Amino acid sequence: GVVYVPPPPPEEESSIFSHYATGINFDKYDDILVDVSGSNPPKAIMTFDEAGLCESLRKNVTKSGYVKPTPVQKHGIPIISAGRDLMACAQTGSGKTAAFLLPILQRLMVDGVAASKFSEVQEPEAIIVAPTRELINQIYLEARKFAYGTCVRPVVVYGGINTGYTIREVLKGCNVLCGTPGRLLDIIGRGKVGLSKLRYLVLDEADRMLDMGFEPDMRKLVGSPGMPSKEDRQTLMFSATYPEDIQRMAADFLKVDYIFLAVGVVGGACSDVEQTIIQVDQYSKRDQLLEVLKSTGNERTMVFVETKRSADFIATFLCQEKISTTSIHGDREQREREKALSDFRLGQCPVLVATSVAARGLDIEQVQHVVNFDLPSSIDEYVHRIGRTGRCGNTGRAVSFFNPESDTPLARSLVKVLSGAQQEVPKWLEEIAFSAHGTTGFNPRGKVFASTDTRKGGSFKTDEPPQASAPSPAVAADDEEWE
Repeated sequence: GVVYVPPPPPEEESSIFSHYATGINFDKYDDILVDVSGSNPPKAIMTFDEAGLCESLRKNVTKSGYVKPTPVQKHGIPIISAGRDLMACAQTGSGKTAAFLLPILQRLMVDGVAASKFSEVQEPEAIIVAPTRELINQIYLEARKFAYGTCVRPVVVYGGINTGYTIREVLKGCNVLCGTPGRLLDIIGRGKVGLSKLRYLVLDEADRMLDMGFEPDMRKLVGSPGMPSKEDRQTLMFSATYPEDIQRMAADFLKVDYIFLAVGVVGGACSDVEQTIIQVDQYSKRDQLLEVLKSTGNERTMVFVETKRSADFIATFLCQEKISTTSIHGDREQREREKALSDFRLGQCPVLVATSVAARGLDIEQVQHVVNFDLPSSIDEYVHRIGRTGRCGNTGRAVSFFNPESDTPLARSLVKVLSGAQQEVPKWLEEIAFSAHGTTGFNPRGKVFASTDTRKGGSFKTDEPPQASAPSPAVAADDEEWE
């Protein structure tokens, strides 16, 4: 069994509430377009005062340095407080964690919920699920911050940590249980957690939680003995993108009248991020990477690669070139992952080489640069990755290596994202994009929202399977929700 027990998170108030310096572009949040659909959506709030939070929560919001709600908070808080199910489309860094935690904690406080150390089976009122250990831990730290000084106790469970330790933590009292799917199922299966009091089920990075990898676990979770049906609980989903097939599947977990909330990407797809595309071939990539890293100096830089092997290989290569580098991917031990992240956060290693999966949703302050050493195969993943920088209104830079041999299928969507964010589109990339799929229906000035509510198309009925239609050859398969 695993023996690793993580160091306890710091208890002093000052470190619980240490927070981001908001960047200069934070006020741009007010201009972001918001799309709300579904029947009778509650009215948005404009200030935290209107959220009607109790004294202790209000104090914690102030101590966290939150001055005014972001768009996902303005709309999400009243929707959740009104008891509605929600599918929210908002990029990481948009304040979505507080958007669901605050109304949930408020409700638990009003109902006088308190953690009990004495019961052998803990019955949490809320369960929050996310795909990676790092992300769920980040959500847990936020929950702990907002619940500070109240009787509500959040607990986090994830793999790579001694099971006995995890169970003891849960049994100290648990109202808000944060976890990765496998570990949640495990602790429920051991009979340590009962579901009869559950009122809230939250899925963060919902597109990952419902894709092939995690879908069986999610179905198992909602089918666990004692889990209230979707009619008897509130289900909330957050993600930066919702491809149509994921929306169809998500409807299985949500009440019929769920609200769909899309927050336009801040200033188009990350216009706070200066995006540069460099044409390379497989052999020139490493030299190009050294060139880029020469110009970034000691500024924090994340380098994305496609495979775990590649992550180790590039990290080793950079270390040999005397660039302090660390790496994070799924095969590294939990302890190594935590050390890598902390070395990167503290600036001991200004370069972090990562695979997409390991870095999903990570909120690391002041990442000035993102380098796509390997471009991902889907445009959604590209948007997720460049969203690592330019967070909370800070500006950042993203450099991507485009190898026509492997990356041509991404060309059209890439041109769309670049021009939507008012970035320069290289002539050669436009040519590849146009020749890639003919030019029918190719509109480089793309949409404001990463996804729209599939129910608007009129083609969306939950009671019959969608009619499969052959995609027109002019459109790349993973291009669909961008058309």
